[in-house]
Amino acid sequence: PTTLLLMLTSLATGTIITMSSTHWLMAWVGLELNTLSIIPIITKHHHPRSTEATTKYFLTQAAASAMLLFASTMNAWHTGTWDISQLTNQPACTMFTMAIAMKLGLAPLHFWLPEVLQGTSLNTALIITTWQKLAPMSLMFLTHSSLNPTIMMMLGLLSAMVGGWGGLNQTQTRKIMAFS
Repeated sequence: PTTLLLMLTSLATGTIITMSSTHWLMAWVGLELNTLSIIPIITKHHHPRSTEATTKYFLTQAAASAMLLFASTMNAWHTGTWDISQLTNQPACTMFTMAIAMKLGLAPLHFWLPEVLQGTSLNTALIITTWQKLAPMSLMFLTHSSLNPTIMMMLGLLSAMVGGWGGLNQTQTRKIMAFS
């Protein structure tokens, strides 16, 4: 119980750091704290499926975090500032959008979400599908004026279509959650 409380507190702290940040590195630190806090929660059930789910989750989130860090570094190099609201470099903006889409599990970068949710408990799946989305969504809201509306619209439409079609053939609750 004490360890779980510590992890949940770290999860909340990471989200608050990201949501209140105006500096790219602090936002990244908050996202990393979120990722590192959820990993023990996913692995608390000692089962091969949870180990596989944890590995998939970690590798996907690490790749997305590296992409986000690279995009923010590229933007800082071009603009001379680490301010989140100054996302003006187009390649960095596109890379940022893809990193956030991967963190959120948006199609076509949703490949990890159904398998990860299937390997976790229902409570952990609920945390992943709700709380873990708050920090990336807040970054998306902070940078919405810089993001390409066409790419955002395509991600939204593709997620709705893939989610609808992918969820039709599912019988397991957590996979239905992943596609919804």
